[in-house]
Amino acid sequence: MAKSVENRTAVRPAVCDHAGMTTVLIVDDHPSFRANARALLQAEGFEVVGEAEDAASALTAAAELRPDLVLLDVQLPDGDGFEIASRLSSNGHRPLVVLVSSRDRSDFGSLLDEAPVLGFIPKSELSGSRLAQLLE
Repeated sequence: MAKSVENRTAVRPAVCDHAGMTTVLIVDDHPSFRANARALLQAEGFEVVGEAEDAASALTAAAELRPDLVLLDVQLPDGDGFEIASRLSSNGHRPLVVLVSSRDRSDFGSLLDEAPVLGFIPKSELSGSRLAQLLE
């Protein structure tokens, strides 16, 4: 008589449980950061729908992919995140924007308070739970 073997896999609970707020576009000029951010966010329940390496491709990708959220580097080779966030907030879709940087929040002063963004996360502190907190 053959034994039935139940296939058990450990399932990590998803951090992202914000109803209808799961698709993310990652915008950063460093491929290694994009890859790490993608892996981290996907592991925590976010659906990464695309990546972009500069301002021009970020605007194109946001228009085509229509993500719920754009994780946006403050400093890009062809523009800054503050300007891109303003442009994203003025289009019809208006994704939420979270700025990231290897620099500290205090380096940007009132620019962060005045920007049309959901928040700011230092790159070294990026996590699904930190992103989910901003969405609450």
